[in-house]
Amino acid sequence: MRTITLSFLLLLGISFSAAPQSLEDYFRIGAENNPGLQAKYKAFEAALEKIPQVGSLQDPNLSFGYFISPVETRVGPQNARFSLTQMFPWFGTLRAHEDVASLLAEAKYQEFLDAKNQLYNQLAAVYYHLLEIHELIAIEEENLRILQTYYSLATSKFENGQGSLADALRVDIMIEASKTNIEVLKMKIIGSNSWFNSLLSRSHDASIEISEKLEISTIDRMILPDSIQTNPLLESINLKIQASEASVLVAQKQGMPKLGAGIDYVIVGERTDMAIPDNGQNVLMPMVTMSLPIFRGKYKGAQKEAELMQESYELEKAELNNKLYGTFYRYSSDLQIQENLISLYEKQVLTSEQTLQLLYTGYSNSGKDFEEVLRVQQQLLEFQKMKLKAMVAYQTSLAQINYVTAKTY
Repeated sequence: MRTITLSFLLLLGISFSAAPQSLEDYFRIGAENNPGLQAKYKAFEAALEKIPQVGSLQDPNLSFGYFISPVETRVGPQNARFSLTQMFPWFGTLRAHEDVASLLAEAKYQEFLDAKNQLYNQLAAVYYHLLEIHELIAIEEENLRILQTYYSLATSKFENGQGSLADALRVDIMIEASKTNIEVLKMKIIGSNSWFNSLLSRSHDASIEISEKLEISTIDRMILPDSIQTNPLLESINLKIQASEASVLVAQKQGMPKLGAGIDYVIVGERTDMAIPDNGQNVLMPMVTMSLPIFRGKYKGAQKEAELMQESYELEKAELNNKLYGTFYRYSSDLQIQENLISLYEKQVLTSEQTLQLLYTGYSNSGKDFEEVLRVQQQLLEFQKMKLKAMVAYQTSLAQINYVTAKTY
């Protein structure tokens, strides 16, 4: 059983630095504030307190008896009796109990680590959604700026008799649509901020600072499936399997006799009818006791229970292994898909920008093919959005892989 010497905040890597800007900063705030995570840690601390309980001897028994009718003996009447007895379990029983409690406490600690990883995964999902909205707003604002430039050009062309009023009206419609999209996206930020703050256990209207940009790194895809074996849920089940093995030994030890040691102290009164040696001498009598575990059913049942629980945990581990590896390969495949899509959209964005530049130059000179300019502009906008969507999907899949492989931040 590991010795826990760090405080809860140090364990989570909490630091009190400047205003948060990155996802890792929000991870630290969430780990510090989230009550669900704190509850898991308290459950671990409570499990640690179980160890000294099961590793202690039973309380000694002290009894007192008063003879209403004193028992006459040669040295005087017996008036009262005190008895003190301490029972001792079979050799190694307390140690076996401690082993079980320690392993179960370790399992609670691993469950706490998994809860932390789950919280990080949830925060990442909402954070990337917020990041997507902010970048969509930036794309729409740039699109709006370009459309307003087109509107000015179309209006100028119409006034000079080189263009059509319909061109200006088409741009105006697109400008209004772009403004509406920006307003809708800003409204979405409010709801997403509230959800993000709920995970951070902060006021729903607390400000969320998003300073990062979506970036894709090939290093992200170098995570190996072997890392799955470090997943806290798997480690928790392994510890429960070990605890079940130790419980079998506990059941065997409990089926052995218990030994006891004690003393009896008898208060003896003096005889008044004669003088004899040791008259009124109190009696001190050491005693040894032993329990007889002859009813074996409960001990066999406890041993069988521990063995069945061990088999249950083994099957649970196999099922969890299947799920974790399935999740890993599923999202690893999705990373590759999104990476390919990102590469495709980057090329399409570049080609659309080049095409748009040529069309725009042509329209500036001749006042023709304005519809084609607008069509390519909208095509460029869609490619930019699809690239952004693929980048968010990439990061979301990567967050799932980080959870499965228990990546630490």
